[in-house]
Amino acid sequence: MIMSSIGQKIKQVFPDIAILKDQDNYSVFNGRNLPSFVKDFLIRKHIDSDGNLSKEAIFAFLDKHIPDDNNVVKNRLLRQEQVQLLTRFIITTDIKGGKVRFAIPDAGIKSNEAVIPDYIISQHREDLIDGEKWGVIKLIYIPPVGKEKGYIELADYKPFRPYKVDLQYFRECRKQFTTEEWIDVLLAAMEYNPDSFSGTMQKLEFLTRLLIFVEPRLNMIELAPKGTGKSYVFGNLSKYGWLISGGKVSRAKLFYDKSRQQPGIMKNYDFVTFDEIQTIIFQDPPEMQAILKSYLEAGNATVDNYKFLSECSTMLMGNIELTSANLPRHNKYFTQLPESFRESALLDRFHGFIEGWYLPRMNKSMILKDWTLNVEYFSEVLHLLRTAPEYSMLVNEIVYSEEKSDLRDLKAVQRIATAYSKLLFPHITSTEELDKNEFKLYCLAPSIRRRGIIKEQCHKIDEEFKEYMPEIRTK
Repeated sequence: MIMSSIGQKIKQVFPDIAILKDQDNYSVFNGRNLPSFVKDFLIRKHIDSDGNLSKEAIFAFLDKHIPDDNNVVKNRLLRQEQVQLLTRFIITTDIKGGKVRFAIPDAGIKSNEAVIPDYIISQHREDLIDGEKWGVIKLIYIPPVGKEKGYIELADYKPFRPYKVDLQYFRECRKQFTTEEWIDVLLAAMEYNPDSFSGTMQKLEFLTRLLIFVEPRLNMIELAPKGTGKSYVFGNLSKYGWLISGGKVSRAKLFYDKSRQQPGIMKNYDFVTFDEIQTIIFQDPPEMQAILKSYLEAGNATVDNYKFLSECSTMLMGNIELTSANLPRHNKYFTQLPESFRESALLDRFHGFIEGWYLPRMNKSMILKDWTLNVEYFSEVLHLLRTAPEYSMLVNEIVYSEEKSDLRDLKAVQRIATAYSKLLFPHITSTEELDKNEFKLYCLAPSIRRRGIIKEQCHKIDEEFKEYMPEIRTK
């Protein structure tokens, strides 16, 4: 395999983290639907420095920990076999029953038939909290005794956390790349071939999808034609995100379940993506509109006497009808959204817009065959960057706005620019290090444009909303 110059440099700068994306190697996972961060972990575990993979070792690991037929798991447990899995599982605290329960959807194990014992909870108190987890777990079946029903018990647990990420090391490595090179590093980390994109603008439009990975409570909308890889990016690159693809969505699922007295999925994830937004149905549209307005504005919402707080970012993703020139057929983009999302007061709470019609359709040339960053490592870096405060401080210090600026516009631009800074310039944490021209070109100008599209589209729905952005520039 011929490596590109950027692939060679990645291997040189990140010797302990780089991984060779060779599609022949990844064929070992045929028949097992695993996200990229799990595949990369297993490849990295069983490959040498020259890119030679021990496929026999991977097959042995898969046979032991990831059955090709999940339907056999419960059957094996009932036969009193111990079962060890590398899997995702979902923890819920049963207040009424006084138990901590878990479910493994892929194996058909429901939370009402599976329990985590106290001794396991005490060993992993900080990790085994409500929400989705990935780990190597050992399961046993406890048969019924008297009136007590039988149940599945989690007898051992090793968290799926193969990397301890040092952000300072990552920052030092970034210094060895130019900005143009780093853009290609990020695209390769997303498992795409940088050479398949037509120029820097298209590359940046694609990388904008990563903003919600790194910035808390960033709310974005993307409308794009089919086949531009929306679902893949948000469903495979990080265990810290949740992808909702159509169907019914309720307040209980997202925010707070009153009957179970449990917070919803937005409490436990870095971001939630609503894919195929045209097919999503809110069970109670007025209630969902009200609670979304509150959450998107301030990061909190009240359900009865419970105050929901979260730093979860959100992305609305849908398709848009294009002309033969590959541009939107209509100048009112948001008419493509379901009725629940067509209210200007709700849409104005979204910070920015991704023009998905500028993105390429997925094709064979876009599949990366080169050295790149391990997806699991990359996702951990993105997760850590969310809570690094120095970038927002830097942006607030350098960005000027006129006195009469709408606060929503200013905050939206600052938030998007902060996310761009984390992605593109993670090594720059003070104004003394900052190249103002690069900051303006790659961070501030795109942020103003993305917020400006939201403003323009809200004005088309409701003329009370101003169409034009205030003056926002570097000091």
